[in-house]
Amino acid sequence: MSRIDDLPHHIALEGVSNLRDLGGWPTRDGGRVRRGQVFRSAALHAVTEKDAAALRALGVKHVVDFRGDAERARWPTRMTEVTVHELTIAPTIGASLKDLVEDPNSTSEDVVRVMRQAYGSYINDWHHRYRAMFDLLLHEEPAPLLFHCTAGKDRTGVAAMLLLAALGVADEVIHDDYLATNRLWRRDAEVAAGLPPVVADTLLSVQPAFLAAAYEAIHQGYGSIDAYLHQRLGLDDARLAVLRARLVE
Repeated sequence: MSRIDDLPHHIALEGVSNLRDLGGWPTRDGGRVRRGQVFRSAALHAVTEKDAAALRALGVKHVVDFRGDAERARWPTRMTEVTVHELTIAPTIGASLKDLVEDPNSTSEDVVRVMRQAYGSYINDWHHRYRAMFDLLLHEEPAPLLFHCTAGKDRTGVAAMLLLAALGVADEVIHDDYLATNRLWRRDAEVAAGLPPVVADTLLSVQPAFLAAAYEAIHQGYGSIDAYLHQRLGLDDARLAVLRARLVE
C-alpha cells in the first residue's frame, strides 16, 4: 500500500504533463481511492505515439475536456481511441488578465484576486459541468476516465477537489493533491513569454488561496461540501454510495 508521501502517483509522459492517478489517497474511514480508475492531467494536444501507448496501457476509455472552444481549436486533442466529452468551462479571467498584463503596476495580489474570482465562478456558475462528470463516473462503464483542462491546474483542480471530497478524502489530503501541480506541470513557455514576470509567477501556479476561494463559495452558498455535492452535483446518499463502492477500496 502506498504511503501518503509517495503520492500523488505521477505518470511521466513526453508531450503531456501533470498526469496523475487519483488513486492511492486515503479516505477518512480508512479506505483508499482505487488506483487505475480516474486520472487528471494537462491538455492532450501534444500526445506522442509513445504517450498514446502509455494511455492505452492505463486503459483510459473516456476523456473529459473542460476547455473552452477557443482552447480546443488552438490545441486540439490528439487521441482517437477514446470517447471525448466536451464539458466546457469557459475561461472567465480573460478581460481581467488583459488588464493586469497591460498595467505595469500589477502585483501578485492582483493576480490572486482574479484567480479567486475564477474559482468562485467554477463553483457557482459551472457546477453543471462537474455534475456531468459525476454522471459519467456513475455510468455503467465509467472508467478508466481522465479529465483535464489546459494546464490541468484550475478547472481540473476543482474537479479533483470535488471528486476526492465526494469519496471521503480529508481536506488536507485534497490540498496535497492540488498543490502537486506546482512540481508536476511543465509551464507553457509560449504563454509565460507573453506575461510580466510578477503575473506569470502567480498565474502559472496553484496557491492555497485559489482553492480556498472554491471552498468559501461552497460554504457561503450551501453551508457545507456535503450539501453542495447533494444539491448542485446530484450526489444524494444513494449515488454517493455507488460512487464510493466503485472508486474506494
